[in-house]
Amino acid sequence: MVGLAQLPIGVFDSGLGGLTVLKALRESLPREDFVYLGDVARLPYGSKSQAVVQSYARSCVNFLLAQPVKAVVIACNTASAMALETLVPEFERPLFGVVESGVLAGLSQCGNKRSVLVLGTEATVRSEAYLKGFARAAPDIKVVQLSCPLLVALAEEGWFDHSVTESVIRHYLSSVDLNAFGAVVLGCTHFPLLAPSFHRVLPPDVSLTHGARFLAEQVQRELGLRKELGASENPKVKLLATDRIQLKPALLEGWFSNASEFQVVSSLAGVANA
Repeated sequence: MVGLAQLPIGVFDSGLGGLTVLKALRESLPREDFVYLGDVARLPYGSKSQAVVQSYARSCVNFLLAQPVKAVVIACNTASAMALETLVPEFERPLFGVVESGVLAGLSQCGNKRSVLVLGTEATVRSEAYLKGFARAAPDIKVVQLSCPLLVALAEEGWFDHSVTESVIRHYLSSVDLNAFGAVVLGCTHFPLLAPSFHRVLPPDVSLTHGARFLAEQVQRELGLRKELGASENPKVKLLATDRIQLKPALLEGWFSNASEFQVVSSLAGVANA
């Protein structure tokens, strides 16, 4: 029987945005195997109700645990905000979300201005998960939220460094004084893919940050306490999706060594070659 430490870590997102989290996980945990699930057939999560998001997230967790995996990272802010608290008591294996780590990232970068701008999907903003997280961690921090739903589609399209993306970002951020903030927290795992476009819009003294590194450190600590850290000599990444991904994103080139091509999962029941 394979011990828990030898099992991979499962990671899922509504699409390709969670690859930004997977990248950080691999950097912090270089001897772990991973299974990544992109639920592109049901993208986007950010416009869905809480009940629907919880149902989607539950099915993804169940699928990954059946692989099997030793832990599941919900690499989606919407699912973390709207489903993590409900799902944790349902499963024996540890589940990790990205909102708490996003709060930590904002606190680490906000500086003397003590003010943070959080950008997310409609559902994440509506949940107020970031507002509550900052209030618990540092009540003195001023937090402003903005919903930026079109950015998910632009990230999935691969328009990471593009004039259209820059224009959309400028439109979303036009309602606030960017110089009032010490940090902009990317509260959607798709948004870090668009960093080149963000940097052309933000003032140079405003930090652009997200929680992937803090989350990776949390997973490393928790698995260490459980004595479940892996020690693979040839770590691998299995990439799965719930629908065909027509274009292999350029970001995969060089990001993940020993990664398989995306395979299509049929109704989260099995795997077929894409």
